[in-house]
Amino acid sequence: MNDPIGDMLTRIRNAQARGKADVVTPASKLRAWILDVLRDEGYIRGYEQITDRNGHPALRIELKYFDGAPVIREIRRISKPGRRVYMGVRDIPQVRGGLGVSIVSTPKGVMSDAHARAANVGGEVICTVF
Repeated sequence: MNDPIGDMLTRIRNAQARGKADVVTPASKLRAWILDVLRDEGYIRGYEQITDRNGHPALRIELKYFDGAPVIREIRRISKPGRRVYMGVRDIPQVRGGLGVSIVSTPKGVMSDAHARAANVGGEVICTVF
């Protein structure tokens, strides 16, 4: 797998398109940090660390729906393995006029764009969610 974060985002996108209640993805610290931001911003119900059939650590993500429609309308990978995207605090994009959220990996940890602006730090823009 060349892009584990892109894989997780695609699993979430596909599971919500099928109306699934939860989805399982391989575990890593960065994935858990991204899921922390998604949970704190209200895009997923939560997640838990489990072990899959083969004994490998995995994350079970509980997806969130409102009136039968997925809460996440669009989730897009910005920084990719072949093209990393770094931005200063003034350049971090606002998603749909502030209605969405950008997830940024900063020296102070993985956080939403609003928290990065409040902490006055820039970093790698991992993805945008609306």
